[in-house]
Amino acid sequence: MIESVSRRAFSGSSGTYNVRASELARDRRLKTLTATVVFLDDSQHCFQLEKRAKGQVLLDLVFQHLELIEKDYFGLQYSDNGVLPTPPNPDVMRWLDPAKPVKKQIKGGSLYFRVKFYVSDPSKLQEEYTRYHLYLQVRQDILQGRLQVSPSTACLLASYTAQSELGDYHPEEHGPGYLSHLQLMPGQTEEMERKVAELHKLHKGQTPADSEFNFLDHAKRLEMYGVDLHRARDSSGKEIQLGVTSIGLVVFQNNVRINTFSWSKIVKLSFKRKQFFVQLRREPSENYDTLLGFNMLTYRSSKNLWKSCVEHHTFFRLHSPHVRPRRFPLSLGSKFTYSGRTEFQTVEDGRQRARTDRTFLRTPSKRPFRTTVPAAVEDKTVLSIAPSRTPRPHDNKVTSLGAREPRKAWGEASHPSDDEGGFLDVRGEERIGRPFTPSLPSSRAMTYVDEEPVEPELAVNGSTTTSTFEMPSLTELQPPQPPPEEGLVMIRISPDEQGRFGFNVKGGADLGMPILVSRVAPNTPADRSYPKLNEGDQVLLINGREVVGLSHDQVVNRIRDSRDGHCGELVLTVRPNAVYEAHEEEEPPYQYVPDTMGGSNSGPAGSLASGDALAQSMLLLEDGLASGALLAQFEQLYRKNPQLTANEARKPENQMKNRYRDISPYDATRVILRNGSTGDYINANYVDMEIPGSGIINKYIACQGPLSNTVQDFWQMVLEARSTLVVMLTTVIERGRTKCAQYWPEVGNTLELNNEITITCNSEITDSTHSFVFREFVLHQASTKEVQNICHMQYLAWPDHGVPEDWLRFVEFTEKVRHARRGMVDPTIVHCSAGIGRTGVLILMETAMGLIEANQPVYPLDITRSMRDQRALMIQTPAQYHFVCSSVHRAYSEGRVKPLPEFSG
Repeated sequence: MIESVSRRAFSGSSGTYNVRASELARDRRLKTLTATVVFLDDSQHCFQLEKRAKGQVLLDLVFQHLELIEKDYFGLQYSDNGVLPTPPNPDVMRWLDPAKPVKKQIKGGSLYFRVKFYVSDPSKLQEEYTRYHLYLQVRQDILQGRLQVSPSTACLLASYTAQSELGDYHPEEHGPGYLSHLQLMPGQTEEMERKVAELHKLHKGQTPADSEFNFLDHAKRLEMYGVDLHRARDSSGKEIQLGVTSIGLVVFQNNVRINTFSWSKIVKLSFKRKQFFVQLRREPSENYDTLLGFNMLTYRSSKNLWKSCVEHHTFFRLHSPHVRPRRFPLSLGSKFTYSGRTEFQTVEDGRQRARTDRTFLRTPSKRPFRTTVPAAVEDKTVLSIAPSRTPRPHDNKVTSLGAREPRKAWGEASHPSDDEGGFLDVRGEERIGRPFTPSLPSSRAMTYVDEEPVEPELAVNGSTTTSTFEMPSLTELQPPQPPPEEGLVMIRISPDEQGRFGFNVKGGADLGMPILVSRVAPNTPADRSYPKLNEGDQVLLINGREVVGLSHDQVVNRIRDSRDGHCGELVLTVRPNAVYEAHEEEEPPYQYVPDTMGGSNSGPAGSLASGDALAQSMLLLEDGLASGALLAQFEQLYRKNPQLTANEARKPENQMKNRYRDISPYDATRVILRNGSTGDYINANYVDMEIPGSGIINKYIACQGPLSNTVQDFWQMVLEARSTLVVMLTTVIERGRTKCAQYWPEVGNTLELNNEITITCNSEITDSTHSFVFREFVLHQASTKEVQNICHMQYLAWPDHGVPEDWLRFVEFTEKVRHARRGMVDPTIVHCSAGIGRTGVLILMETAMGLIEANQPVYPLDITRSMRDQRALMIQTPAQYHFVCSSVHRAYSEGRVKPLPEFSG
């Protein structure tokens, strides 16, 4: 009775409540979440996920939706606060972790589909569709300010975009202002559009795929291309940016690259709280490890930089991810590892996979509307991803109002035309899949550590519990080589008007190396050949003749001889991107083939009067600085003259006299000590720079900063050279690392060396800006009773691994050096730490100022070539070269240096 009443009470008009049904409904509602992804073309798509799905599930759905095959270069990015920052802020943006649940990573807001790893060469991408996505990403980087470009380069890149979207230029179709509806570059003006239109006319015949490839081929040379930037401060508190790239860690200051730490030079990366540490490989002459520290903005930004380094190193440097063993059940530090495929695995898979023919749409640069984002479902997480530019074949075809439909990359028409918007793969079925081999890692392990103690000695000795990521040994990474008769490629190259093929080779039987292509100059016959000659290709046959057993010089001569043959054509049989374990002792020399004297800049001046030639050279210098061509030419110049040897530096008794193992003096121009205490060797070269038309030859001795065991040799060199001026371009200690031994006493004191040489410092004056120090020394040699007065000039305002912040201050120092050496016939001794980088900058600057005063044209590349023919590696980095060229141009244009009256007539 009671039970019956109870049932009626619960089922009466007062209402019912089904507990089980409510719980099931709640589970169904929370079982899925919705992720909205915004692609690079501004299109969006919603993906349904289980509530516990991990990031890899969402990534797989996105790649499946896009039908993307070469997918390992891409990722999903989101913002911490759910709002996309403008401009993009790397401290706020996060990459979706494939191993963690999506719901725990995204607290709301949007996801953005982006390129995570920027391929160093677009030719490595097998799919045109992948290159199209990379093209969209780079364009977005330019428009959003992540990738800085000069106005001239921006116009050139924009012209390729116009060719891709509009086809060939036709006057009847493309009237004035026809580019105004396209968003091509930041700060777009009518004048810039006119320049783009002129360049657009030059691209006739290029398909959309060709235009996009050329766009990427130029973009890859930009200094900020593919750089993952992170804001930081150095030890002195100056603001810098640390960029993670495919080649290593790059340091920028004021948007200028001041140093590069390649992966092969880095032993360990670590962070603790807001401090990020880079441990460098020890040089043979050093008995300590170098640990560089940087201050990040927050702990999170420090860890983000560390994770980016782990991912980039694994992706670009290793053949397969290296999973570290877990030795303890409880471990301190980050457990983060990169578990995706590497670039090597991606390229190998693409080479073996048959190319997929597909049809896809290219969207215009600017659309008048965006696809509406579906409203978020209640109790569901909504995620979004940055605009991807490529709708799929089954997506709706969305185009600009009044604009024609974008051309297909692969169409079915047998004879596509510009009017039909079709594309014909000009490579057809002859395209050869070329294997890719990344630069080989050092056999010494690199370790990634987080939460390590700050003390360098603890970090070095590894006495604390750390999270590590060790690089596999070289034998583990070496892939099996194909049989010699398989996979070979025959390449035919005709020389240009100047008789150049446009590539560098290294190796030879005399160097114990196979013949490898070390560099291919852009826009040269070698670069335009098909199949394309690539860096790393091993040369097996030259014009059908084997090169095995030939020396480097014999190979170079054989290549040169081919241009003088009956047809002038060079036929190379190569093994694409051969793997070779190079010797660590010293980098093999580069040789530009064929090598012609005079330089590309010497031509215009030949037919001009000297005054006109000087003005013309300054115009060329200004144009090269603006377009970036100046740095491109510098990077193509050989670093060491391959015709010159450095055998004395490699002798066992001399090796410890070198500060760096790969910086050695040429035998032909080295300074020979007549009365050296431990032999006749010192790491120094005579460098003579002639000023044509003036009868002046500036004589230098370029040398490394003395080591503690070479101080007496240094002063013996000063005595024997009878030099009265020593110029020092470094401080003794920089960032805790010894750059040069202090080879002089404090003011008022005397330094005695083996009872033979004594140095007394009579005075020391520092200028008001603390940029220069001038000292007066008295040098006395006991055996000869010789006394010599020495002027010592030290430049302090040159930051470590960088360039001077104030060009004018550097020019003023150079003027003081020129004034001090006036009337000298004996050489001026110039040194920094290695005796090549800053030393080369000063010599080039003084030479250029002398040329301007003599009313002679200034061609910095020729000056650099002349220096490198006397001492290897002079002017070490592109940043140094850019700085000194800019200083020369500004000194001339602002009247700091001008032709002297006796040369002006």
